[in-house]
Amino acid sequence: MAQPNVGARTEPVQQVTIVRSDRAHTFEVFVRGVGRWWPGRPFSFGEGRPDTVHMDEALGGRIHETRADGTEHDWGRVTAWEPPARLAFTWQLPPAAGTEIEVRFAALGPNLTRVELEHRGFDKLPPEQLAAVPGDIGEAWSLILGRFAAVAEAG
Repeated sequence: MAQPNVGARTEPVQQVTIVRSDRAHTFEVFVRGVGRWWPGRPFSFGEGRPDTVHMDEALGGRIHETRADGTEHDWGRVTAWEPPARLAFTWQLPPAAGTEIEVRFAALGPNLTRVELEHRGFDKLPPEQLAAVPGDIGEAWSLILGRFAAVAEAG
């Protein structure tokens, strides 16, 4: 059995980004526009970008990608649905499968939104899975949220 890396992550990843857009639009782009801002490889199944990424807009809804050949891969399920303030979902993408992501949206002004993301549950992963979680997962979320903010701000 693989042993966790000496500095293997067990604490949650926390990221914050400020989006120059109102809260309702920012939330909508996060949910309905995920296929436009999600970077794809290496953050999906298979090579390159998925053909589509879809998040069901309801508690218990699926989050999944569809490849060009029609193959679908589940990313997780919505565990909290409070538009436009908050959502949470399970995360089934390796190597952090079995973790959870929570995203909060706070209006700072008419066209300014604070987006707080927490990716947690690393402490519940088995040692071999924890050993595979990259140490730079916080940097990855920073990149992903940067792409998201750019799309939300573009309209």
